[in-house]
Amino acid sequence: MAIQDSLGGAAVAAPARSGARRAGRLLLGLPPVVAVSVAWLALALVVAAGADLLAPYAYSALDLKARLSPPVFMGGGWAHPLGTDELGRDVLSRLIVSVRMSLLIALFGTMIAAGLGTVLGFLAAHFRGRVEALILVLIDFQAGMPFMIIALSVLAFFGNNLVLFIVLMGFHAWERYARIARGLTLAANEQGYAAAVRQLGATPLSVYGRHVLPNIASTLIVSMTLSFPEIVLLESGLSFLGLGVQPPLTSLGNMVGYGREYISRAPWIMLAPSVVIVMTTFSISMLGDWLRDRLDPTLK
Repeated sequence: MAIQDSLGGAAVAAPARSGARRAGRLLLGLPPVVAVSVAWLALALVVAAGADLLAPYAYSALDLKARLSPPVFMGGGWAHPLGTDELGRDVLSRLIVSVRMSLLIALFGTMIAAGLGTVLGFLAAHFRGRVEALILVLIDFQAGMPFMIIALSVLAFFGNNLVLFIVLMGFHAWERYARIARGLTLAANEQGYAAAVRQLGATPLSVYGRHVLPNIASTLIVSMTLSFPEIVLLESGLSFLGLGVQPPLTSLGNMVGYGREYISRAPWIMLAPSVVIVMTTFSISMLGDWLRDRLDPTLK
């Protein structure tokens, strides 16, 4: 039995080691900046997925006796490695939970924008005529109006809650996906494969869902990686102004907004989320540029 157990353990450990070696070879094969970006994003995803397990304290737990304690690198103790804020809340715990919140908002916002824009692009390319003209007018209106003004107006008029905020983020940059989907669908119709499938009796839903969408998915994915950091920054800006994520919830922009009042006495409150915002948006932008160079056939 002992021999069998040891053999079974070795069999389980072998695929894990081989998977780790494959991941290491993949990172080594990437450009250094892209490899660092992928590693940072992987770390952010792990932190977001295991926020409840990784946070040393509850993100809303108060400890007034330890308020404004400095981080370790500024002479503080290891009880609060990144220090505490004005209410004695642990900055590291709040940072971990804020990463999850900001990434979730950006992820769902990007998915909503991509879905809405792609569907409208397909409708414009399929019906043409007045439907296409109406969608193009909406695209021009969205592109011409600063989204921050729209967001401020909606939040001021309807109030703010998390669901409304995520849906609002989903209306950011949908016109890009609509333009891409419309243009590539028209190109697919000119290439003939979409028309050939349609003549074989396929329904429009099947044509666009099973044939056109897989052929344009790479371009849409690249566009998503480029708009994702914009939503992260937009969420951070609105939360900084007090119109984004509301207490007791926390986000990266929310932390920066609270930290600005103590930037001279306790700069670490604002410094930690600011570094995470910069690193995350930079990493996603670098990964998006690399994917565009690899997947866009016009650049080859």
